[in-house]
Amino acid sequence: MTRATSSAEDALRLFLEYLTVEKGLSPNTVVSYRRDLEKLIAFLRAEKKNWTRASEEDLVRFVHGQSKAGLSARSMARLISALRSFFRFLALDGYLPRSPASNLTLPSLWRALPRVLTVEEVESLLRQPGEDDPQGLRDRAMLEVLYGAGLRVSELLALKTLDVNLDDGFLVCRGKGGKERIVPVGASACRAVSAYLDRVRPQRTGRPNEPLFLTRRGGPFTRQGVWKLLRGYASAAGLARKMSPHTLRHCFATHLIERGADLRSVQLMLGHSQITTTQIYTHVSRERLRRVYDRFHPRA
Repeated sequence: MTRATSSAEDALRLFLEYLTVEKGLSPNTVVSYRRDLEKLIAFLRAEKKNWTRASEEDLVRFVHGQSKAGLSARSMARLISALRSFFRFLALDGYLPRSPASNLTLPSLWRALPRVLTVEEVESLLRQPGEDDPQGLRDRAMLEVLYGAGLRVSELLALKTLDVNLDDGFLVCRGKGGKERIVPVGASACRAVSAYLDRVRPQRTGRPNEPLFLTRRGGPFTRQGVWKLLRGYASAAGLARKMSPHTLRHCFATHLIERGADLRSVQLMLGHSQITTTQIYTHVSRERLRRVYDRFHPRA
């Protein structure tokens, strides 16, 4: 394959390989970029425009069309990021003389503050799974680890029994881009996982490379499965607000910072590559302080 005869699909395939192998982006991010760029390729074909001759004006019309189709500001930001990365890759690899996307600007995003539960609400949620049946013991352990280690749901489902060290209270987590990090786990979560391993999952030492948490049929969980069981327990706890597994990750970070944890330590535990991502939790704490002040101060 030469650069002169490469198709748009060939160029896209090489770009996605570059994102995976060299940039180490997560599979979900790579899939999102692929979908965005496939839309671009279809747009250029409908316009009867050769992909190697796409101009800045072509890209602007494409972006405006996606915006009119109802794409959210966050999705627009990802789309433009995909365009800029793709055409920069093509220019650096000699497919194009220059990138037509270099002047595209990202839309301004208002960072929505994550909704978090109080400590009392989290404790009520964690009490919902029963401890007298195998499913309840498993679910309690899953929820305790989500909150106790601040894991993403994908990270929870990727845990193997070998990754958890209950004696020393830590686990090895594989986050975005395959990056590993060591996260401490509290005594409550360790007790819940230990009970699950001893009473529900007897193959504790025999099969250490299997997923830690298994369904009743012995298979791996899906994200939707975790979301469904969490929603059920949230409803049982009387928590009206919408819940997702990521809510417990937000609670983990917010409750740490509210109790004096430094931002850098929380960043490392969450696995954020940039501390600016972690800083949103300081805003959450300030918002809560503001509400407390407004409610209780006589001159508020």
